[in-house]
Amino acid sequence: MLHIRKAAERGHADHGWLNTYHTFSFADYYDPRQMGFRSLRVINEDRVQPGRGFPTHPHQDMEIISYVLEGALEHKDSMGNGSTIRPGEVQRMSAGTGITHSEFNHSKKELVHFLQIWILPSTKDVTPSYEQILYPDDEKRGVLRLIASPDGRNGSVTLHQDVNLYTALLEKGEKIIYTKPVDRHVWLQVARGKVQANGYMLEQGDGAASSDDDLFHISGNERAEVLLFDLA
Repeated sequence: MLHIRKAAERGHADHGWLNTYHTFSFADYYDPRQMGFRSLRVINEDRVQPGRGFPTHPHQDMEIISYVLEGALEHKDSMGNGSTIRPGEVQRMSAGTGITHSEFNHSKKELVHFLQIWILPSTKDVTPSYEQILYPDDEKRGVLRLIASPDGRNGSVTLHQDVNLYTALLEKGEKIIYTKPVDRHVWLQVARGKVQANGYMLEQGDGAASSDDDLFHISGNERAEVLLFDLA
């Protein structure tokens, strides 16, 4: 059975320059029933207005993934990294013993729409590190493409946690099946579009969790993009 987290039930804050939705408790939004799922702690859907961004701020002991859906997000950090993240690219930052970073939308007219994902690490106080990899659309059409894993296999970014993160692009009527390994747990997040998952209709911003279903049948109800977390 899937446990559905509807987009409209998420925490929400509109700061003018930032319009943000929180799947789990974050910042001023607190719900003791929504503190994460397994090691998955944060899924924020952020829209940043042109010429605005997050000023330099600290993180520690967290695996942070940025997944851009629209626009271009500039990143700078205390490790000396400076880059721009665009759709199709995945950024992983391990905060470990402590880092500071900033994120900014330098466009004069286009907003940045992205997912910010936090995963609790299995080991604290690791040396901070950074990766950014492009995954072309052709590698994600109609299939689950591994983009993050504990061992960096198949060209995925490397996490300090037993989590395998996949993404897929689906056209209307296109179907994929995921077989959940024994004693694992799955969170499915709809990044955009609409899908049907094990008989449930899910729209952009919806999430679905299960520790029981062995098979996940996911089909596009319209053009869609999904993220699937396989968690210990």
